[in-house]
Amino acid sequence: MTPTTSTPRLEKITPGNFEAATGIRVRPDQEHAVSPVVESLAEAYVHPEGVAWPRLIVDGDRPVGFLMAFLDIDWHGDGSLRRSGLWRLNIAAGEQGRGYGRFAVGSVATELRRRGVTELYVTLHPGPDGPEGFYTGLGFKPTGETSGDQTVGVLEL
Repeated sequence: MTPTTSTPRLEKITPGNFEAATGIRVRPDQEHAVSPVVESLAEAYVHPEGVAWPRLIVDGDRPVGFLMAFLDIDWHGDGSLRRSGLWRLNIAAGEQGRGYGRFAVGSVATELRRRGVTELYVTLHPGPDGPEGFYTGLGFKPTGETSGDQTVGVLEL
């Protein structure tokens, strides 16, 4: 499946598109698996600069989703391991199944490669109603780790 009207693009979150970004809503049955965009933006604000990479996904003039990558975080909190990856992915309920999620993951992969990163990590809620099938379909492999109650996956870049 491909996006509908044009080539999607990423936009930085600005005062001009803040309401469009915070208006992105996933399907009700997915709300337990991903935080709302406004919470993600609050988290981006309170982390040190350069850790969070939030972006609005736009197709034509239509906001269709939101992503936030994490960049070079201290994975264990002790300086022993640094990782980068996809922190949040919210595709609007009415826009799902059109390739925007795949575009988002590809965009994060491109950005991480540009920064010299060789692995893209993701954490996800396991279970039949979670996004595991989406991520494994893109090539992510479970690491055997958990982060809180989430499964950790990795994609080799």
